[in-house]
Amino acid sequence: MSANPSSLITAAWSFLVLVVFLVLWQFGPGLLGVPEFVLPPLSKVVAEAGRIWETERLLWHAGITALEVVIGFVLGSLLGALIGYALGVSPRVEAVFSPYLLALQIAPKVAFAPLFVMWLGYTMYPKILVAILIVFFPVLINVLSAMRAMDHDMINLARSFSATRMQVFTMVEYPTTLPSLFSGLRIASTLAVIGVVVGELVGGNMGLGYMLVFFEGQGNTAAVFVVIAALTVIGIIAYYAVVLAERRVLHYLPSAQRSQG
Repeated sequence: MSANPSSLITAAWSFLVLVVFLVLWQFGPGLLGVPEFVLPPLSKVVAEAGRIWETERLLWHAGITALEVVIGFVLGSLLGALIGYALGVSPRVEAVFSPYLLALQIAPKVAFAPLFVMWLGYTMYPKILVAILIVFFPVLINVLSAMRAMDHDMINLARSFSATRMQVFTMVEYPTTLPSLFSGLRIASTLAVIGVVVGELVGGNMGLGYMLVFFEGQGNTAAVFVVIAALTVIGIIAYYAVVLAERRVLHYLPSAQRSQG
């Protein structure tokens, strides 16, 4: 099957933008007289990446961060989805708990990181907890909003056929809210990386956030760029893993309808 010419043109322009960006990064700082400790050229960042890979266990630290991201994302998403569906099914329960959820949502999530470190020490658990807290709300809000916007005619139709409350949920409400759920998961996949890094910055002795603090203390700007690039790769992988799962689960929906969920 031949590729769409429009897609090929878009990909070519996107690649050209990348090439221009990399060329400017390589030669721009020198031409503008920017010191290397402020903005090192691309070649130095690449060389520093090779050094860190061999001597600073870059892959091991990236693996720790990736593991924390996956655990925080999975637990936070499950918790957000379960509570979102529970509140959507029972408006009375939602009315009782919504003020407290609103207060927790308004509170800056990163401010909890030092508290979690004080409670749990310099382990993986504070980073995972911060990720859970940040991931929780996008999933909760998307699921709850979809439950509120549910077509009640479909629910009434199911009840007219003597469907139980659980059958109404499994056959009507849950399938209808899946696009919104995956929309929240896409947002949460990137926020999980932010949550983990914040936890590692505050109180970490391993992971990419710890490496950021370590190289910042050394004034090694090139190494900081390497760590940022590694974090970006983890975020991209997490995001597209959710997109792939969404395509498999919601294969029966047009792509535009999936993205609008």
